[in-house]
Amino acid sequence: MIRVKYLIPTLFLAVAFGVSAQKTTRVNAIKANDYGVVYSLPKTSFEITLLVKKTTYRKGEFYPYAQRYLGIEKPITEDKIVYTLEDISIVNRGIPDKNNSFMVAFRPKSLEPFVHLREDGVIVTINANPESETVEELKIPQGLPPSVNPRNYLSQETLMAGSTAKQAELVARQIFGLRSSRTDILTGEAENMPPDGNAYKVVMDEINRQEKALTELFTGSEQAEYFTHSYTVVPDERDIDRRVVARFSEKLGPVDADNLAGEPIYLSLVNKTPKVEMQLSERDLKRLENKLSDGIVYNVPGKAMLNIEFRNRILANKEVDVVQYGTQDVLVRRMFDNTKQPIKVYFYPELGAIKQIIQ
Repeated sequence: MIRVKYLIPTLFLAVAFGVSAQKTTRVNAIKANDYGVVYSLPKTSFEITLLVKKTTYRKGEFYPYAQRYLGIEKPITEDKIVYTLEDISIVNRGIPDKNNSFMVAFRPKSLEPFVHLREDGVIVTINANPESETVEELKIPQGLPPSVNPRNYLSQETLMAGSTAKQAELVARQIFGLRSSRTDILTGEAENMPPDGNAYKVVMDEINRQEKALTELFTGSEQAEYFTHSYTVVPDERDIDRRVVARFSEKLGPVDADNLAGEPIYLSLVNKTPKVEMQLSERDLKRLENKLSDGIVYNVPGKAMLNIEFRNRILANKEVDVVQYGTQDVLVRRMFDNTKQPIKVYFYPELGAIKQIIQ
């Protein structure tokens, strides 16, 4: 028998950063379960993930003397923590729709039919093993670790100095001494040059480390770390007009939508699915109900434009698939009656839509 592939146009599963895979379970349609497998279709939810940078600023002990001794114009003058919104991702997460559970009812003569379901019961494949998914994770930058304690490098003379001003003067001299040593090594004029490349690197790294730590006694220090925070939005069948899905504060970071300490992050979702006007008689409606009750029901998602806005700036503006804006159709049961070569059906698990049919 000739194998024919029906390819379904690619759907917009994720706006950014991909989707994560779930484990699946194979369920055989056998006599013990009346050749039927119960499955769920998903509905669309959007997982909105914020990439946040937390920067901790610490003033240096000698910041009042930064200009006098090192010519530094704008040192850090107060301890503070600042949060900034660095990026945003929006992923289409299909969640089980409790109002759309069905049974794949195979005929007894079908050839060993089986279904793969996600852990939450959403259908993945029929008569086929799931395809491997490429999982793309949101990449979190490494950040900026805290510096070493500068007091580890203070001389005894500095520690014994009677005033802060004197200590600042002595530390400034120590910094200039480190810079002079580095210059001598770079120009080959140092009295004790490193014997080889490895020793050279060790010496230069240590000089740079000490200089940075001591200089931060004047400039202040900065530490940065990154983290993510997620929110979930489940649309209904109506458009969404600038709904506040979260808020963001420079002092607190991401907060809930009802926390007025933060500025609003707006989400808009506009249905772009073409409307088809149909006048169906009662007889036609009855036929449609019978069709959906005697086959494998699947989703035909609608299209929408999704927009995320923060501080009058568009963070995302993408076309997405939305199950709630679409319709449903059915694969008739007789398609699976072949006793020699079963039809294989692959679904988009996040949408419940057909990805590919092979016969």
